[in-house]
Amino acid sequence: MPELEILIGGRAFEVACQEGEEHYLQSAAEMLNVEAQTLIAQTGRIPEARMLLMAGLMLADRTAGVEDRLKVVEDEAEALRAEIDRLNAALKRAEAQPSASPERVEVPTLPEGLAANLSALADRAERLADEVEAKAG
Repeated sequence: MPELEILIGGRAFEVACQEGEEHYLQSAAEMLNVEAQTLIAQTGRIPEARMLLMAGLMLADRTAGVEDRLKVVEDEAEALRAEIDRLNAALKRAEAQPSASPERVEVPTLPEGLAANLSALADRAERLADEVEAKAG
């Protein structure tokens, strides 16, 4: 079983851990050390037991806050999963229903010869306009 020396609040401690968990122990010790250093900076030198107790309580408080936030996020995630399930079920129901016949749309068509008739009317209107101008002028 490996033994590591960790520093907490400027004090060295020998700690044993399981094989392969050295990194986790170092990380945890660093978090505890940060809290201990904060305490020392605020209060000066304090007894070792009190420093460790207060640093541990500060970490526990932070952990409780994170756990509360995690619970909120998990509840939100569960609500979103339920909404996804509801939407998927609605989509499956819609896909399972037989398709309704498409709506019939009628598009009006121009009668045959309409373009030629309109062109002839336009020509006649121009001739009439020319005649009116000639008589007026």
